[in-house]
Amino acid sequence: MDWREVIENPSLRNLPFKIETNEWGQIVMTPATVRHCKYQGLIIEWFHRLGEWGRVFPELGIQTSDGVKVADVVWGTEEFFKRNKGDIPYFVESPEIVVEVKSASNTVEEMESKKGLYFEKGAREVWFCDKEGDMHFFNIHGRLSRSELFKEFPRHIDIDFI
Repeated sequence: MDWREVIENPSLRNLPFKIETNEWGQIVMTPATVRHCKYQGLIIEWFHRLGEWGRVFPELGIQTSDGVKVADVVWGTEEFFKRNKGDIPYFVESPEIVVEVKSASNTVEEMESKKGLYFEKGAREVWFCDKEGDMHFFNIHGRLSRSELFKEFPRHIDIDFI
């Protein structure tokens, strides 16, 4: 299936899963836990606090060489969103920052693969939030001690108070 067929399919519309495709057009579904959603929400809150010069959104699809991947959180400049507007089913380029929250079902290889795919599509940074809430920041050259675009972004997200 192509991505438009996936998102318009009424039988797939209300599933409690993150839906992506792979390079062969097969549907890949991953369930999201409450913990996963809490991390997404708090990451979005931090972007709202620190990123007034751009926009943040959850669950946006990015067409990659390995199918459409749905990033947990993306942040892009207003220029990015001006270039990528209209009724499009997914982005053909990556926003400046792509964040993936690691799920129990994610492997290290899968996360590394997604990171490479996002950089191929133009991401400036890719961030991972692990299951303990530790943030891992990367640019095209490798691991960073903290984000270069958001120097004040915390290295740890605490969901225990929620």
